[in-house]
Amino acid sequence: MNNSVSWNQGSFVKGLPTQGRVIGALIMRELHTRYGRDNIGYLWLLGEPLMLAVVIALLHSGGQKSLGDINPVAFSVVGYTIFIMFRGIVNRSEGALESNLPLLYHRMVTVFDITVARALLEAAGTIMAFTVLFSFCLVVGYTEFPPQPLFILIGIIFVFWMSLAVSLIITGITYENRLLERFVHPMTYFMIPISGAFFRVGWVPRPWRDYLLYNPFPQMFEMIRYGAFESCTLEFVDFQYIVACLLVLTLFGLLSVRAVTRRIHLH
Repeated sequence: MNNSVSWNQGSFVKGLPTQGRVIGALIMRELHTRYGRDNIGYLWLLGEPLMLAVVIALLHSGGQKSLGDINPVAFSVVGYTIFIMFRGIVNRSEGALESNLPLLYHRMVTVFDITVARALLEAAGTIMAFTVLFSFCLVVGYTEFPPQPLFILIGIIFVFWMSLAVSLIITGITYENRLLERFVHPMTYFMIPISGAFFRVGWVPRPWRDYLLYNPFPQMFEMIRYGAFESCTLEFVDFQYIVACLLVLTLFGLLSVRAVTRRIHLH
């Protein structure tokens, strides 16, 4: 039995480079299919989230009094740019299988690979847009250099993890189900007011704050803001709760993908 476990672990490690190459190839295919080489081509990967985040930051540029010592533009950039990653990954997972079914003829390509490739592509564009806009805020003096940059990175990883887990669930349950597909886009808009992307948890009065913290999303944005701004704290962040929620979501996501894989019949 021990030999079997060792063999499986060895096979898993040996298979990782191959899995990485498959996902890399899927990312390049998705990049070319979505943006092509016309106009600015692949740069649209950065251009789309960049434009959205700039517009939102400008709309919130007049709220200085409510934010204390944090510049409203920098506050909006940190919140909305990262939220775009969640929205983009989840929205792109809807209908992902229908448009990529022919790829499943290749033995090494799986439903999981297709979903992960799309999620990584969305994350890359969003993180580049965040880097550009936050650097701009630094240059023009809207904010100081992040006091805890590691927490920005951890917070972004948590948001990506949650986005990927939710997208795995959606990929599975929306396959051949047009009714559920209709709810995906509205759901991402409903998440905006309860995500914590545009407000600090400490601003929410009790008992609503306690209810809000059952959602791990606001805690992730609190963590990112703690990393980005000197005056923010980790008062409302529970790392163990966040990880537990993400593990449960991931389990449901993997079960969803496994179930849909059995329902797919290639002709």
